Amino acid sequence: MQKKTDSRGTVYSTEHGRMCPDCGNPASACTCRRPKSAPKNDGIVRVGWETKGRKGKGVTLIRGVPLDDEGLRRFASQLKQKCGSGGTVKDGIIEIQGDHRNIVMEELIKQGYNVKRAGG
Repeated sequence: MQKKTDSRGTVYSTEHGRMCPDCGNPASACTCRRPKSAPKNDGIVRVGWETKGRKGKGVTLIRGVPLDDEGLRRFASQLKQKCGSGGTVKDGIIEIQGDHRNIVMEELIKQGYNVKRAGG
């Protein structure tokens, strides 16, 4: 019986450290995971509430903020501090634990964004 060969390539190198499994370059010089610019949107920031897939625990979702990845992380950090809650940024969407829609909407309006409440 033959062993299956792993086609993923090098994952770690003592010389370069962590390697990107997609392009094969060191993680610090990865060409396939470069930060992308802010996505094009309609100029409206949507604030919603979702519990789906979270075992009944809800999160406030903020979509459509016209910032790049690093800007989104910094902005999410400010919002989390303002709400006194945890959260994350996933796929350009800011998630803040708990129902903080009113606080988030007030903060977004103060920052000059066009804001709409989305969902229920």
